[in-house]
Amino acid sequence: MNNTRNKILLLLLAGVAFGCSYTPGKQWMVLKTVSKEWKKMNQKELRSGISYLYRLNFIDKKQYSNNSAKIFLTKKGKLAALNNLLINIKGKNWTWDKKWRMVAFDIPEKYRKGRNALRQKLKKVGFCELQKSVLITPYDCEKEIKELVKFFELEKYVRFGVLILVDNESTLKKFFRIT
Repeated sequence: MNNTRNKILLLLLAGVAFGCSYTPGKQWMVLKTVSKEWKKMNQKELRSGISYLYRLNFIDKKQYSNNSAKIFLTKKGKLAALNNLLINIKGKNWTWDKKWRMVAFDIPEKYRKGRNALRQKLKKVGFCELQKSVLITPYDCEKEIKELVKFFELEKYVRFGVLILVDNESTLKKFFRIT
């Protein structure tokens, strides 16, 4: 998918970030950032990108009687936007802050599909599996992981932690190629 389409998906996903912001200051920061990014986009590319995402069923729109419309992400679109976010966890100019991020979960069997999807997605973006339900990474990704967990509707069963000490750190450093 091209850059404009990815940006549209991520900007629409920012609406979810706005909803997750607990303080007015954070909400204002999200609004300011999103507004600036929308204005930077080429109008022709924006229309073309929205049209394409609509055909893929990544976005939908609701038309109002006053001739305005609301564009929003479908479930398929949210997953695509989250994939874009997760792929970007490993920043290009990334330096390790000597902290490990851990995701642990105890998801009931009746939510097996969500559990397996979550595990698969975490491993795909570079988490290392310590146990079946405990995965770890050196990358700062709390926001992205919380969005992913919310997408799969598993907030009740998943915990995120930041660790400063892991007893097998040398093995993990080799896995993540950290010097």
